[in-house]
Amino acid sequence: MLKRYYQVVGSFLVGADCVGLVAAWLLAYYLRFYTQIVPVTKGIPPFSRYVTLTIPVAFIWVVVFRYHELYGTQRIVRRTSELGAVLRAHLIAMLAFLAVTYVFTEYRFSRVVIGYFGVISGFYLLAIRLLLRNTLRRLRSMGQWRNSVLVGTGDTAMALLERVRRVPELGIRIVGFFTKDGVADSMLPAPVLGSYAEVSAKTAGMKDLQQIVLALPRADGVFQDEILKSLSDTVVDLYLLPDIHEYTVIGCTVENFDDLAVLTLNRSSATPVGFFWKRLFDLIGAGIGLLLLSPLLFLLALLVKLTSRGPIFYGQERMGLDGRTFKMWKFRSMRVGAENETGAVWAKKNDDRRTPIGALLRSTSLDELPQLWNALVGDMSLVGPRPERPEFVGQFRGKIPKYMLRHKMKAGITGWAQVNGWRGDTSLEKRIECDLFYIRHWSIFFDIKILLLTIWKGFVNKNAY
Repeated sequence: MLKRYYQVVGSFLVGADCVGLVAAWLLAYYLRFYTQIVPVTKGIPPFSRYVTLTIPVAFIWVVVFRYHELYGTQRIVRRTSELGAVLRAHLIAMLAFLAVTYVFTEYRFSRVVIGYFGVISGFYLLAIRLLLRNTLRRLRSMGQWRNSVLVGTGDTAMALLERVRRVPELGIRIVGFFTKDGVADSMLPAPVLGSYAEVSAKTAGMKDLQQIVLALPRADGVFQDEILKSLSDTVVDLYLLPDIHEYTVIGCTVENFDDLAVLTLNRSSATPVGFFWKRLFDLIGAGIGLLLLSPLLFLLALLVKLTSRGPIFYGQERMGLDGRTFKMWKFRSMRVGAENETGAVWAKKNDDRRTPIGALLRSTSLDELPQLWNALVGDMSLVGPRPERPEFVGQFRGKIPKYMLRHKMKAGITGWAQVNGWRGDTSLEKRIECDLFYIRHWSIFFDIKILLLTIWKGFVNKNAY
């Protein structure tokens, strides 16, 4: 369904972006040197020099936009989400363009031209997508639809219906339903056309029908084989939606494995390339953090040593990516042997096991700073689900549905749950909900947002003790 849409729309956008970007670059040259909004003091450079960059401009933007799936995706994207993604990709492409012009060429192109180009092309890229979507919506309102029928009325069928309604520019219109008994249902947005047994006969006589979508609930799965056999010679596009809606917590992808359709459930949204960039981001961020915070780290280490007997750092076993355990480091904030009698327990408010400096360290989260070392060596990430102790994981996995899915992403020093206040002795269900949301929607920009929110409001929290 989406593939057909993006084959047309994506191809159009590639061509439109190339033309618009080249035009924006040339227009920026004209505005800089022939309108002189900013006075020219060093003469006008030859036009031919700037023309040579038109192909690299188009190439860089198309590559970056294609990497960010702006010409094709497996997800239905709202207009606001698409425009946000375009702006982020445009910024990355601008940075790549600056690197090309300043690192790989001896000639220094005008910064004013580049600035004009960034603004003009940014507005153009947003405008062409809004115009395209609005034009498609207008065409749909004039009757340019792909008529479809839904076989089944379960949760999966309703989920598809909701997504089709959300984005009318896809051009999919549900004109009828087939149900198990074929009885009319006033709750459905289109008429019931018949029972499962009548799908082949009744769709064969329907004019202007382009799609048949099988979305049977699992309880009706016994009818699927018979329906598929009856439709084996239909010329109408046939789609099959397996009823796995409740199991796709993180996401679902379909892979063509040598002509075998393989469904992958609950794989992290991060690709191998994405994991590479996340790891690079962690290396740079943790390295800079350790360097800049080294005076504070030295001071805290000194305070820990002077206020209580025992080691400065405390290493605790935690569970991370794919269920593997590692030793997570903290400044020691409790007396040595604090759990000798009780075993693994949660810290509580006014915990009498804390050292004199421990209360301050824990309430300000400064005891967590040594985890920058964990991020540097790769045990953890700067951002991700907070790791838990294996003893607690064993308790939670049997009580909280989908708890173990949080281990599909590397554990983090901070996370989406923490900046939303779900830390310490708070709802584990809400924490898991935030962790799974993060894994589904991960991006470098999401990591940056969480880090900024952590600096703003994530260190001090009423539940940190």
